[in-house]
Amino acid sequence: MRATLDFLLNEWLDVAALTRRPRFADHSSETFASVLDMSERLAATEFAPLNRLVDTQEPHFDGERVNLPRETHEALAKYAESGMLAATQDEDMGGMQLPFVVEMAASAFFYKASIGISSYAVLTTANANLLMVHGTERQKQVFAAPQLSGRWFGTMCLSEPQAGSSLSDIATRAVPDGGGFEDDALGPRYRLSGNKMWISGGDHEITENIVHLVLAKIPGPDGKLVPGTRGISLFIVPKMRVDAEGALTGERNDVTLAGLNHKLGNRGTTNCLLNFGEHGGAIGYRVGAPGEGLRCMFHMMNEARIRIGLGATALGMAGYEASVEYANTRSQGRRVGTSGKDAGAPPIAIVGHADVRRMLLAQKAYGEGALALALYSARLVDEQHTGDSAAAKDAERLLELLTPIAKSWPSEWCLEANSLAIQVHGGYGYTRDFAVEQHWRDNRLNMIHEGTHGVQALDLLGRKVPMEGGAALRLLLARIEDTVEKACTQEALREPATRLAAAVARLEQATQACAACSPPEAALSNAVPYLQGFGHVVLAWLWLDIAVRLDGRTDALARGKQFAMRYFFAHELPKVDAWFSVVASNDPTCLQVSADCF
Repeated sequence: MRATLDFLLNEWLDVAALTRRPRFADHSSETFASVLDMSERLAATEFAPLNRLVDTQEPHFDGERVNLPRETHEALAKYAESGMLAATQDEDMGGMQLPFVVEMAASAFFYKASIGISSYAVLTTANANLLMVHGTERQKQVFAAPQLSGRWFGTMCLSEPQAGSSLSDIATRAVPDGGGFEDDALGPRYRLSGNKMWISGGDHEITENIVHLVLAKIPGPDGKLVPGTRGISLFIVPKMRVDAEGALTGERNDVTLAGLNHKLGNRGTTNCLLNFGEHGGAIGYRVGAPGEGLRCMFHMMNEARIRIGLGATALGMAGYEASVEYANTRSQGRRVGTSGKDAGAPPIAIVGHADVRRMLLAQKAYGEGALALALYSARLVDEQHTGDSAAAKDAERLLELLTPIAKSWPSEWCLEANSLAIQVHGGYGYTRDFAVEQHWRDNRLNMIHEGTHGVQALDLLGRKVPMEGGAALRLLLARIEDTVEKACTQEALREPATRLAAAVARLEQATQACAACSPPEAALSNAVPYLQGFGHVVLAWLWLDIAVRLDGRTDALARGKQFAMRYFFAHELPKVDAWFSVVASNDPTCLQVSADCF
């Protein structure tokens, strides 16, 4: 994976160019490489050896506290010491002022080594980053700074048992905590009551405190909750109470662990049902203005969605690398020649069989393509924050459009890569003798959390494509067209360029059909095939753009990527015709079928 990361960062995305911007002026290609070196080493020595341990010794509650293997605590302490929790933050907050794209590349090593351990860091970084944007100066110092140093960890608390992904239906209440609450040093103070479900990292003893970011509704003058999402506000609710200076008081907040969820995979991360306010109300401090909770939380959610895609990618790459190693060392069968098999010949390594190479190429195309998608998205974040006004606006639009793809595409297709990794291993892949079965179990979560596949599809087709009159889509199509034009100047890439142009035409046709569809829910009933077709067009574009950069190269790394591109265009891109046919015809089947048919 390191060679691919180096190529994508240095030759494809040209991250060295970022060092010419004031924010990153103290960095160089050498400092970026040093961060990757450190992360690769730390992930290999501290995280990877624990991956099976945290799977088999999943968290348990003894009635007083949540217990995790001591090694988890130690590994995360070393991660915090590395400074990676604050990697992108300002130096005066203990950060390195790294570009987000470099931090994401470094994080891939940790996700690949053990997603179950890494998830605590993912949530903590995203929590602190949100507070650094939307919190008051006091909230940043009291609640964000301890997370960036690793002294405290953080969570995001959105879902509720009765609401799931429907945030408009959340019922957690936040009432002002007595008179003069607006003058509290830590922000407007409230007491929260309600239940939150599926809270990753929701309780543990790894750190001395956990900072929960909680969505709740403030009752109106009539005492009733405002319906819909416009009544949602965001609150900081620490597990342990703190004083105005941020020191622990020794008193636990009114946040209770109601139970641990026992999962198929990703078992190293606790997943909890939390009860707020069983004994008078959990003290919380409002972030931002009343009713602005979703706007603030989506800062964390969008970052988390890109990271979920990267996590899925890293697991896909882990299975791919295991498959390559196994295929080159496992001997079975004999080469088929013009006259059939020679029974007397010695067995060959299974990589010599065309079908095994097919499965390896598929994994490579999925995993490395998804890695390009994640890093391209991260590079857009850097452009949004440090580019000139026009470039920043373009980056913002593209990022909004691509975030559902950056989360969903790796979650679906790197899971498929993990399935193929099991298949390459044969019967052994279905046993715990090899890690590939755990990779699949760990990855299966990624199509569900931080917005299910269906939610991402509705977001893409219902919100992101039509926003600003389709400005973001037009921008994306212009960039694809630019790549197609460049590819057409290379003889070897003219055919795939023509195929991509045809797929883009199908995408446009399907999009127009959706816009003309009445009623709108008829189009949205086919949002998932639209998402799948859209995602494959984006990945074909990225693969073609990579191939353009490889012009004239004949080394093994380049040839491997060229074959992966060829595989994607021959085996994967034709699938968009089936998906877009369903969308363009406004097929009503899923909308019309009634419940009694099941």
